[in-house]
Amino acid sequence: MNHLLFLDSPVIIVIALIFLLLFGGKKIPELMKGLGKGVRSFKEGMNEVENEIKDATTVTKKETPKDSKEENLDSAK
Repeated sequence: MNHLLFLDSPVIIVIALIFLLLFGGKKIPELMKGLGKGVRSFKEGMNEVENEIKDATTVTKKETPKDSKEENLDSAK
């Protein structure tokens, strides 16, 4: 089970040859460039989401139970 998605090297070579026949040698660099941009954009989006989650958790950690007790006392008056 050490195979990458159960693909052996001959299968990968056949897939690469079919890919080359379908798109041609000139189109492949353009496709890879587009794929790279898409991956980079996805990673940037994931980093933004992670940063927003971290920011949200630090804001909630800064709030102390003391603040909520003071609010309860004020509302009781």
